[in-house]
Amino acid sequence: MPTVKDILETMDYGPAPEANGEVVKWLKARGAFGHFIGGAFTRPEATFAVENPATGEVLAEVSQGSRADVEAAVKAARSAQRDWARLSGHQRAKWLYAIARNIQKRERFLAVLETMDNGKPVRETRDIDIPLVARHFYHHAGWAEVLADEFPGTGPVGVCGQIIPWNFPLLMLAWKIAPALAAGNAVVLKPAEYTPLTALAFAEICAEIGLPKGVVNIVTGDGDTGAALVAAEVDKIAFTGSTEVGRIIRKATAGSGKKLTLELGGKSPFVVFADADLDAAVEGVVDAIWFNQGQVCCAGSRILVQEGVEEAFTRKLRTRMAKLRVGDPLDKCTDVGAIVHPVQLKRIRDLVARGEAEGAVLHQAECQLPAKGSFFAPGFFTGVEPANIVSDVEIFGPVATLTSFRTPDEAVELANNTRYGLAASIWSENVNLCLDVASRVKAGVVWVNSTNVFDAGSGFGGYRESGFGREGGREGMGEYLSFPAPKEKAEPPVHAPETSPVPESGAKAVDGIDRTAKMYVGGAQKRPDSGYSYAVMAKGRLLGLAGLGNRKDIRNAVEAAHKASGWGKATGHNRAQVLYYLAENLSARAQEFTDRLRSAGASKGAAEREVAVSLERAFWYAAQADKFDGAVHATKSANVTLAMNEPFGVMGIACPNAAPLLGFLSLVLPAIAMGNRVVALPAQDMPLSATDLYQVLDTSDLPGGVVNIVTGPREELTKTLAQHDDVAALWYCGTTEGAKAMEAESAGNLKVTWAIPNCDWTGPDGQGRRYLSRAVQVKNIWVPYGE
Repeated sequence: MPTVKDILETMDYGPAPEANGEVVKWLKARGAFGHFIGGAFTRPEATFAVENPATGEVLAEVSQGSRADVEAAVKAARSAQRDWARLSGHQRAKWLYAIARNIQKRERFLAVLETMDNGKPVRETRDIDIPLVARHFYHHAGWAEVLADEFPGTGPVGVCGQIIPWNFPLLMLAWKIAPALAAGNAVVLKPAEYTPLTALAFAEICAEIGLPKGVVNIVTGDGDTGAALVAAEVDKIAFTGSTEVGRIIRKATAGSGKKLTLELGGKSPFVVFADADLDAAVEGVVDAIWFNQGQVCCAGSRILVQEGVEEAFTRKLRTRMAKLRVGDPLDKCTDVGAIVHPVQLKRIRDLVARGEAEGAVLHQAECQLPAKGSFFAPGFFTGVEPANIVSDVEIFGPVATLTSFRTPDEAVELANNTRYGLAASIWSENVNLCLDVASRVKAGVVWVNSTNVFDAGSGFGGYRESGFGREGGREGMGEYLSFPAPKEKAEPPVHAPETSPVPESGAKAVDGIDRTAKMYVGGAQKRPDSGYSYAVMAKGRLLGLAGLGNRKDIRNAVEAAHKASGWGKATGHNRAQVLYYLAENLSARAQEFTDRLRSAGASKGAAEREVAVSLERAFWYAAQADKFDGAVHATKSANVTLAMNEPFGVMGIACPNAAPLLGFLSLVLPAIAMGNRVVALPAQDMPLSATDLYQVLDTSDLPGGVVNIVTGPREELTKTLAQHDDVAALWYCGTTEGAKAMEAESAGNLKVTWAIPNCDWTGPDGQGRRYLSRAVQVKNIWVPYGE
């Protein structure tokens, strides 16, 4: 018989299995599942098997959703959504409270079902996942209650199509359904093919509490079912999954007007400094990578360790890895459960083998894996070169890479050396260092001395190719709301620029004044790369010449914008001072701009009105530069969770043909007020109103490269900006066809896009906080406190 000392040394307490009898009985009673449409389950048809990844045993038969099934679900949702939206926030809150309470009543049942379906240890589903599911519905019941006060002037999006992955089946469902219902939307949700069972159990809860029929609909199936949902007549798509599929969805929804949220892959850095609590950091690795089989998109799979403690940290990590228990996920003593499906297990094995073949050294736990099921021993790589596949590709398994660094600057450079930007974890006893690094890492979520902390009260989502949009918190709630559509005005026709060379002297023949407008790049006027210009005409009269920009001009402007990175690091106060100065200089030249607009054919009253509103707008955005700030979220755990508004970096802006001065300023000013640098395409028919700003920009202390102006054919230049991987966001105001092309072409680096309807730019639709909110991305930094 082992002694207490032996037990403490081996940590071998024997098996402690969680009872699953009630779940087995529930599965047997149902046998096969249909879809949940219009408040009832359909008859099971064209079923496929759902297996327990730990044993390979079939748990249930689930229906394969067809296009007709999706259409029926969307129709039911559309019918129900109108009445659901008409309910008061208080009435919707009562339904959400009822869902939360019933989830709590079934916590143990749902935890066991999730473990059997997904393969993760029951400790995780019982202690983390299911309590968070209930938390999301309670939290969003509160949002429903206060919606009118907190989000005035907004309304629901309509019918939301939602597609969730297999790593957090029920939690991802709650992340998406709870805010959608709180906002007054109806939903059609497709769970992952491998893990649909807790979604179906959730459907039974909805039916049991009497949730109005059609408000929640669940259609099961594979990728074809998801594609049918993306193509269906829904108003929003919310997708969590791979970056590759995210690109496909971005292209498929281009020009449709559907609101889109993408939460995609990650290759998150886990940065350990020399002064960190190494034992705590090792436990962080265990929590981030091994306890959940690495099947978390935000897992810190790239461990970066400061050189001075690399040896000690690696030794501790190997020692801890050797103690992990791999096996039955229903055993409460299990640390590492099963991989969700044999297909995913094969992918992990293939990537690990390629990593070894390319020179990386694998350190893996020497453990006896179960004879049945999909299991993989936890491990980590050392000696990983940047070009190695495991440095770049998301493995999505219990395997990490470990690399050393010397200085904080090098740590930031390595952390950002990825196309992703979902999450990061920073470990140091120096809070100043942690917050400095956190502010410089390109990630939507940063944990300080912690990892994989989630809460309904805080937003979650990525930068760059990790997607866009947020889930959770105020930011996530806003994703399921819409502002009333502006009173859209038909855009004046855009005339194609003259493509044959025009003598620049022709502009002087009008009134003896040089009317040749060159490009404005890096704070200086430059000739177009093509070497010629196009004529700007009004009522048959030559007003001047403007550069006919091309791909090379866009490239030069983007490079200049990147060099002006100090603008984004400046304080809001400093940016405000520059913008106030710009507004003052614009005011001093108001008559010149009025005359220019009148020469283009505007009436005296219209020209004066446009200039007057332009001045008001310039002062307003200057005022907002240091006032549109973030928040500290109230989360369930003891954390100061900082929601910080950060600029995208380099933005492209294609301006409307209407209101050539005001339309330009209405889009450029909010972008630079928030710290972005822009490459702006002015009104194609009348670019001179924007190019006349060169002198104003030059005399306002605006750093060169913050505003770059490229004139020429809007659609062609917008396409170039959309395809440019060093442009992080793109706004476009123009034609429906142009908006569709912009969104489709932006899928390369999944840049954030906004197709802006043409409106009365002198009215309230042309200004507001929604422009500022569209000019930032939110980074949530979790700073723990207390014991």
